[in-house]
Amino acid sequence: MDSHVPANPAVLPPAYPDRAAWGTASKLRAWQAEALQLYLDSNPRDFLAVATPGAGKTTFALTVAAELLHRRQIERITVVTPTEHLKVQWAEAADRAGIALDPAFAGRRGKTNKDYTGVAVTYAGIAVNPLAFRVRTERFKTLVILDEVHHGGDALSWGDGVREAFEPAARRLCLTGTPFRSDDNPIPFVTYEEGHDGVARSKADYTYGYGHALRDHVVRPVIFMSYSGEMRWRTKAGDEVAARLGEPLTKDLTAQALRTALDPAGEWMGAVLAAADKRLTEVRRHMPDAGALVISGDQNTARAYAKTLRELTGESPTVVLSDEKAASKKIQKFSEDESRWMVAVRMVSEGVDVPRLAVGVYATPTSTPLFFAQAVGRFVRARKRGETASVFVPSVTRLLGFAAEMEVERDHVLGRKNSNEDGDIFALEDDLLKQANQAEGASDELEGTFEALGSDASFDRVVFDGGDYGTGGDNATDEELDFLGLPGLLEPDQVRELLHKRQQKSLAAQKKSSRSTSDREDPTPTELATHEQIGLLRRELNGLVAAWHHRTGQPHGVIHNDLRRKLGGPAAAHASSIQLKERIELIRDWAAQRRA
Repeated sequence: MDSHVPANPAVLPPAYPDRAAWGTASKLRAWQAEALQLYLDSNPRDFLAVATPGAGKTTFALTVAAELLHRRQIERITVVTPTEHLKVQWAEAADRAGIALDPAFAGRRGKTNKDYTGVAVTYAGIAVNPLAFRVRTERFKTLVILDEVHHGGDALSWGDGVREAFEPAARRLCLTGTPFRSDDNPIPFVTYEEGHDGVARSKADYTYGYGHALRDHVVRPVIFMSYSGEMRWRTKAGDEVAARLGEPLTKDLTAQALRTALDPAGEWMGAVLAAADKRLTEVRRHMPDAGALVISGDQNTARAYAKTLRELTGESPTVVLSDEKAASKKIQKFSEDESRWMVAVRMVSEGVDVPRLAVGVYATPTSTPLFFAQAVGRFVRARKRGETASVFVPSVTRLLGFAAEMEVERDHVLGRKNSNEDGDIFALEDDLLKQANQAEGASDELEGTFEALGSDASFDRVVFDGGDYGTGGDNATDEELDFLGLPGLLEPDQVRELLHKRQQKSLAAQKKSSRSTSDREDPTPTELATHEQIGLLRRELNGLVAAWHHRTGQPHGVIHNDLRRKLGGPAAAHASSIQLKERIELIRDWAAQRRA
């Protein structure tokens, strides 16, 4: 028998010649076959595979496990996951691959029955009794699969526990879709290499990013629907504050505006949920079982959002709370039925497989790149070509930045020196600005002490593939209906083409309306307010950056940084109209030179 053929070819068929860039779990995708071949050729003790959520890391890992068992290079398997639900999910997937895992195993028991080839445990469970797992690891030649391995650095006890328990393992296979953290806690069993700038970065043995997966039709294209609006709240001192979501604000004011928007009693959240439900109805024309998910910040708001959805749709959504014993069963039931909505706090933020999720509402104040990537990862898993995902987000500069950089591949950085995670040379200046904003806003004193007074929602823009679409203003309602009505089955190129057409239609309508108004009222053109001018310039710049990205392949963040290096000035969100015009002219010059 060929040594490269898995032990159970009926379940895990060979990669060649039947491999395909996209397909089903019964066949290895091209990246899985390539990563498997690399693994078998290098025969490593430690291997880090980075693959975008939805790409099929589980299938790859179980194929490796089946092959190592077949070659008798290992005797047992231990899978470590972030959550209890994922233990069960891994056990079920392994069973389909002919490998029996015990998801109920606990270190204190020491043994499991002979029906099982291995166990599935959590990082928290390892931290409780790492010595027991070390003894088990030493007794057998063990393959340890560390799922979403960046969680190994979540707490000192977790990292130390994982190292103590699995240092003697025969093989360690680390998996992650988001290999970056916002702190300096090293990830266990991950190699860090120092770059020319003296900064240590995590090194993956195989990487399959969202951009690659999108081109291979392995994942869905994600359309981000962004909503702004006027927010009003009262501070602890009794002062009433009003601000527009998405406008440049201090860190504290942005956080409070966002919390006001997410208040279940306000109009903003109700309007966004109604828009998302309209989008779900449109998607279900082509995906009859399509489901939607609200990612909430806490349990009370989750229950309140569920009540709003029940009133809106006449159907009670599935509510999943992280401390419920029945949480895993609820998720499983939702994944198998055809109900419309699920509301969850954090249970569905990472790793949980509900392939029919196609519409999401990001309704949590958490705004880290790691959590955002994990949350969006719940919607990208493709079942067949042409499926799209739509995620509704508040118009917060930070979140829209994450949305525009979906394709940027990141590493975990240790001991960063005067740069942000994208290597931005202006980061020291930006960090000082953030510190000043924090000090000025006194966030520690204000946290949890303000009172939301009211909010309204207005469609802002669509973010797709790094580009902005939509003109806002008086025709925002028409634009919203146009974008909400996009077909549910589209290839990425078709999404891009349709969005461009919608954009041109909106611009034409805006110009026509402007001309008719000026003819009727005053032959003198009306001057735009300063904030309107800056908004239009910012959108024009973002559109040109997106076009340059498609022409050169450079990430959006790199292009923006190149413009700032040449011309100086702050990030685009804080640039003046003159600075924005200079950047627009420069990038146009680049395009003209390239054509020449």
